[in-house]
Amino acid sequence: MGGISIWQLLIIAVIVVLLFGTKKLGSIGSDLGASIKGFKKAMGDEDKHEKKPAEDADFSTKTLAEKQDDVKTDEEKRRDKEQV
Repeated sequence: MGGISIWQLLIIAVIVVLLFGTKKLGSIGSDLGASIKGFKKAMGDEDKHEKKPAEDADFSTKTLAEKQDDVKTDEEKRRDKEQV
């Protein structure tokens, strides 16, 4: 009862072609296809990145003695700068 028949769709299609022209419709179609393709590629890239485990930075753990040695060397560097 409220559906659109095939004849009504054909009339709408003819009006659209008359308004925009075939060249404009072709470029719109190719642009739409390219954007959908880019969207699918981006979604596929996200999936690949998500599957990859996150890598931590390469920090080596230090003992307290090593940390104190680093602090001493920092203090020595400050003293050297002050003397210059």
